[in-house]
Amino acid sequence: MSEAAGKLAPMGRLRVAVYAPDRLRHTALSRVVAEAGHIVVGVRDAADVVLTDGDGLPGETRPVVTLGGADYDSPGVLSRHAGASQIDAAIRAVSAGLIVRWPGAIDAGFGAMRETDGHALLTPRELEVLATLAEGMTNKAIARRLNISLHTVKFHVESLFRKLGARTRTEAVAKASERRRYETITL
Repeated sequence: MSEAAGKLAPMGRLRVAVYAPDRLRHTALSRVVAEAGHIVVGVRDAADVVLTDGDGLPGETRPVVTLGGADYDSPGVLSRHAGASQIDAAIRAVSAGLIVRWPGAIDAGFGAMRETDGHALLTPRELEVLATLAEGMTNKAIARRLNISLHTVKFHVESLFRKLGARTRTEAVAKASERRRYETITL
Protein backbone atom coordinates (compact mmCIF):
# COMPACT_ATOMS: atom_id res chain seq x y z
CA MET A 1 0.00 0.00 0.00
CA SER A 2 1.38 3.44 -0.86
CA GLU A 3 2.12 5.91 1.91
CA ALA A 4 -0.51 8.26 0.52
CA ALA A 5 -3.19 5.56 0.67
CA GLY A 6 -2.31 4.76 4.27
CA LYS A 7 -2.72 8.42 5.28
CA LEU A 8 -6.17 8.86 3.71
CA ALA A 9 -9.27 8.53 5.80
CA PRO A 10 -11.50 5.61 4.71
CA MET A 11 -14.03 8.05 3.24
CA GLY A 12 -11.41 10.32 1.58
CA ARG A 13 -10.87 10.73 -2.14
CA LEU A 14 -8.55 8.14 -3.60
CA ARG A 15 -6.50 8.26 -6.79
CA VAL A 16 -7.69 5.30 -8.87
CA ALA A 17 -6.05 4.07 -12.07
CA VAL A 18 -8.49 2.27 -14.36
CA TYR A 19 -7.21 -0.45 -16.69
CA ALA A 20 -9.58 -1.96 -19.24
CA PRO A 21 -8.54 -3.16 -22.71
CA ASP A 22 -11.93 -2.16 -24.14
CA ARG A 23 -12.34 1.63 -24.52
CA LEU A 24 -16.08 1.63 -23.78
CA ARG A 25 -15.57 -0.43 -20.62
CA HIS A 26 -12.71 1.88 -19.57
CA THR A 27 -14.98 4.91 -19.99
CA ALA A 28 -17.81 3.26 -18.03
CA LEU A 29 -15.53 2.20 -15.17
CA SER A 30 -13.89 5.63 -15.06
CA ARG A 31 -17.34 7.19 -14.75
CA VAL A 32 -18.24 4.83 -11.86
CA VAL A 33 -15.00 5.74 -10.07
CA ALA A 34 -15.51 9.48 -10.58
CA GLU A 35 -19.16 9.35 -9.47
CA ALA A 36 -18.01 7.60 -6.28
CA GLY A 37 -15.95 10.72 -5.52
CA HIS A 38 -12.52 9.41 -6.45
CA ILE A 39 -9.94 10.89 -8.79
CA VAL A 40 -9.31 8.91 -11.98
CA VAL A 41 -5.63 8.89 -12.96
CA GLY A 42 -3.70 7.18 -15.73
CA VAL A 43 -2.39 3.65 -15.25
CA ARG A 44 1.20 4.89 -15.20
CA ASP A 45 0.43 7.78 -12.80
CA ALA A 46 0.64 7.71 -9.01
CA ALA A 47 -2.48 5.89 -7.88
CA ASP A 48 -3.63 4.59 -4.53
CA VAL A 49 -5.59 1.71 -6.11
CA VAL A 50 -5.80 0.11 -9.56
CA LEU A 51 -9.18 -1.04 -10.90
CA THR A 52 -8.82 -3.64 -13.66
CA ASP A 53 -11.36 -5.20 -15.98
CA GLY A 54 -10.32 -8.84 -16.23
CA ASP A 55 -6.79 -9.82 -15.44
CA GLY A 56 -4.72 -6.77 -14.59
CA LEU A 57 -1.26 -5.55 -15.30
CA PRO A 58 1.48 -8.09 -14.58
CA GLY A 59 3.83 -7.11 -11.77
CA GLU A 60 1.48 -4.47 -10.35
CA THR A 61 2.56 -3.56 -6.82
CA ARG A 62 -0.29 -1.23 -5.91
CA PRO A 63 -3.53 -2.58 -4.38
CA VAL A 64 -5.71 -3.96 -7.19
CA VAL A 65 -9.43 -4.55 -7.54
CA THR A 66 -10.03 -7.07 -10.34
CA LEU A 67 -13.42 -7.29 -12.03
CA GLY A 68 -14.11 -10.75 -13.41
CA GLY A 69 -10.48 -11.79 -13.66
CA ALA A 70 -8.77 -14.92 -12.48
CA ASP A 71 -5.99 -13.17 -10.53
CA TYR A 72 -6.87 -14.38 -7.04
CA ASP A 73 -3.64 -12.91 -5.70
CA SER A 74 -5.20 -9.45 -6.07
CA PRO A 75 -6.48 -8.01 -2.80
CA GLY A 76 -9.84 -7.27 -4.44
CA VAL A 77 -11.74 -9.70 -6.67
CA LEU A 78 -15.29 -8.86 -7.75
CA SER A 79 -17.71 -10.14 -10.35
CA ARG A 80 -17.41 -8.49 -13.77
CA HIS A 81 -20.99 -7.32 -13.21
CA ALA A 82 -20.37 -5.71 -9.80
CA GLY A 83 -22.40 -2.60 -9.09
CA ALA A 84 -21.06 0.89 -8.49
CA SER A 85 -21.47 0.63 -4.70
CA GLN A 86 -19.62 -2.71 -4.64
CA ILE A 87 -16.77 -1.28 -6.71
CA ASP A 88 -16.52 1.78 -4.47
CA ALA A 89 -16.55 -0.35 -1.31
CA ALA A 90 -13.86 -2.65 -2.72
CA ILE A 91 -11.65 0.29 -3.73
CA ARG A 92 -11.91 1.77 -0.24
CA ALA A 93 -11.33 -1.60 1.44
CA VAL A 94 -8.20 -2.56 -0.52
CA SER A 95 -6.77 0.94 -0.03
CA ALA A 96 -7.10 0.31 3.71
CA GLY A 97 -5.25 -3.00 3.37
CA LEU A 98 -8.26 -5.33 3.44
CA ILE A 99 -9.01 -8.28 1.15
CA VAL A 100 -12.30 -8.34 -0.76
CA ARG A 101 -13.85 -11.39 -2.46
CA TRP A 102 -17.28 -11.90 -3.95
CA PRO A 103 -18.76 -15.31 -3.06
CA GLY A 104 -18.35 -16.73 -6.58
CA ALA A 105 -14.67 -15.77 -6.77
CA ILE A 106 -13.50 -18.84 -4.94
CA ASP A 107 -13.69 -22.10 -6.83
CA ALA A 108 -16.05 -24.67 -5.38
CA GLY A 109 -13.35 -27.35 -5.18
CA PHE A 110 -10.27 -27.55 -3.04
CA GLY A 111 -7.70 -24.94 -4.01
CA ALA A 112 -3.98 -25.42 -3.82
CA MET A 113 -2.28 -23.85 -0.84
CA ARG A 114 -0.09 -20.93 -1.84
CA GLU A 115 3.62 -21.55 -1.68
CA THR A 116 3.94 -18.20 0.15
CA ASP A 117 1.77 -19.59 2.95
CA GLY A 118 4.59 -21.91 3.90
CA HIS A 119 5.49 -25.03 2.02
CA ALA A 120 2.63 -27.49 2.30
CA LEU A 121 4.27 -30.52 3.81
CA LEU A 122 2.55 -33.85 3.62
CA THR A 123 2.24 -35.76 6.88
CA PRO A 124 3.61 -39.30 7.13
CA ARG A 125 0.04 -40.68 7.06
CA GLU A 126 -0.82 -38.57 3.99
CA LEU A 127 2.26 -40.01 2.27
CA GLU A 128 1.03 -43.52 3.07
CA VAL A 129 -2.43 -42.71 1.70
CA LEU A 130 -0.84 -41.14 -1.39
CA ALA A 131 1.18 -44.30 -2.00
CA THR A 132 -1.99 -46.40 -1.84
CA LEU A 133 -3.73 -43.98 -4.22
CA ALA A 134 -0.86 -44.50 -6.64
CA GLU A 135 -1.62 -48.26 -6.47
CA GLY A 136 -5.22 -47.52 -7.46
CA MET A 137 -6.74 -48.71 -4.20
CA THR A 138 -10.28 -47.80 -3.10
CA ASN A 139 -10.97 -45.96 0.16
CA LYS A 140 -12.18 -49.21 1.73
CA ALA A 141 -9.00 -51.07 0.70
CA ILE A 142 -6.85 -48.19 1.99
CA ALA A 143 -8.67 -48.27 5.33
CA ARG A 144 -8.05 -52.01 5.66
CA ARG A 145 -4.38 -51.82 4.71
CA LEU A 146 -3.57 -48.85 6.98
CA ASN A 147 -5.89 -50.03 9.76
CA ILE A 148 -7.80 -46.73 9.90
CA SER A 149 -11.47 -45.85 9.50
CA LEU A 150 -13.09 -45.08 6.18
CA HIS A 151 -13.83 -41.59 7.48
CA THR A 152 -10.13 -41.04 8.25
CA VAL A 153 -9.18 -42.15 4.72
CA LYS A 154 -11.62 -39.63 3.24
CA PHE A 155 -10.18 -36.92 5.49
CA HIS A 156 -6.62 -37.67 4.31
CA VAL A 157 -7.66 -37.81 0.64
CA GLU A 158 -9.37 -34.40 0.94
CA SER A 159 -6.30 -33.01 2.68
CA LEU A 160 -4.08 -34.31 -0.13
CA PHE A 161 -6.36 -32.73 -2.74
CA ARG A 162 -6.21 -29.40 -0.91
CA LYS A 163 -2.46 -29.41 -0.39
CA LEU A 164 -1.66 -30.54 -3.92
CA GLY A 165 -4.37 -28.49 -5.66
CA ALA A 166 -5.85 -31.64 -7.21
CA ARG A 167 -9.42 -32.63 -7.99
CA THR A 168 -8.94 -36.32 -8.72
CA ARG A 169 -6.85 -39.15 -7.33
CA THR A 170 -4.88 -39.43 -10.56
CA GLU A 171 -4.15 -35.70 -10.55
CA ALA A 172 -3.02 -35.87 -6.91
CA VAL A 173 -0.56 -38.66 -7.68
CA ALA A 174 0.72 -36.83 -10.78
CA LYS A 175 1.17 -33.54 -8.93
CA ALA A 176 2.93 -35.25 -6.03
CA SER A 177 5.27 -36.97 -8.47
CA GLU A 178 5.99 -33.68 -10.25
CA ARG A 179 6.54 -31.92 -6.94
CA ARG A 180 8.90 -34.65 -5.75
CA ARG A 181 10.92 -34.27 -8.94
CA TYR A 182 11.37 -30.51 -8.36
CA GLU A 183 12.18 -30.93 -4.68
CA THR A 184 14.80 -33.64 -5.09
CA ILE A 185 18.28 -32.30 -4.49
CA THR A 186 21.16 -34.06 -6.11
CA LEU A 187 24.35 -34.04 -4.03
